[in-house]
Amino acid sequence: MANGKIGVLVMSYGTPESMDGIEEYYTHIRRGHAPTPEQLAELSSRYEAIVGGVFPLRENTNRQVAGLQAALDAAAPGRYSCYQGLKHARPYIEDGVTAMAADGIKHAVGIVLAPHYSTMSVGSYMKRAQEKAEELGIQFATVESYHTHPKLIEALVTRVKTAYKKLQDVQPVKVLFSAHSLPVKIREMEDPYEQQLLETSKLVADGAGVTDWQFTWQSAGRTREPWLGPDILETMKETAAAGYKGVLAAPIGFVSEHLEVLYDVDIEAQAEARELGIKLQRIEMLGTDPLYMDTLADSVQDAARAVFA
Repeated sequence: MANGKIGVLVMSYGTPESMDGIEEYYTHIRRGHAPTPEQLAELSSRYEAIVGGVFPLRENTNRQVAGLQAALDAAAPGRYSCYQGLKHARPYIEDGVTAMAADGIKHAVGIVLAPHYSTMSVGSYMKRAQEKAEELGIQFATVESYHTHPKLIEALVTRVKTAYKKLQDVQPVKVLFSAHSLPVKIREMEDPYEQQLLETSKLVADGAGVTDWQFTWQSAGRTREPWLGPDILETMKETAAAGYKGVLAAPIGFVSEHLEVLYDVDIEAQAEARELGIKLQRIEMLGTDPLYMDTLADSVQDAARAVFA
């Protein structure tokens, strides 16, 4: 290919920029249907509980995009240019691709800030990006998953070991790996999401020397169709009933602190732990850990070499 820059579309679910943006965000998630006042009040109360009116969540993603840019600059100076595209907030995925085209980008790689592939998550991001890229004449390569990348596993192993030490006084402890639930129908589709999560969990557990662990789900949507379970709150009840005194929460399906971590684990699951009389410790999220930034940079470069060489 020519020596032109390769665009990198860094995609994630998205979060409102402030409390004022919650209704627009929720409406987009609901495919243009505005939430009821009760639904809006409930979601707003969750954000209020974790941010207290100050809204740093978008900055987490911005820092990760900047961190990836720095890692790519270190590996291949001047070769890559990162753009952000969000599923449910501005700049939307299509906005990111449009920005690339405006800058004259002809080749791009898409990567999602989620290590595990599902047709319903990463697949849907890539579909939107590829359709817009095709419309604008950009050749588009994709990183579908990076769930077994050695540097990702190393970063997670370190976090599990660090958090586990904080539970030394409350043995026995069970490690609960978790990720965002999806509708059960993905199993009929032979979707790789569940298997990839189990692969990551086993690699991290082995690396950390943990033998007593279980995979569980969290943050299921509230729809009529069944979602993958058991939920972490249910698993915690079973764990406490079995005589465990501590639980180490390792939400490996997420890479930064947002609602599913700060509310679903740090508030909801912590409240459940207090009620059950057990101690809950959560691992630190990946954020801009250099090992995670290198994981993303390696994955982007591998995809570019495979398609644009």
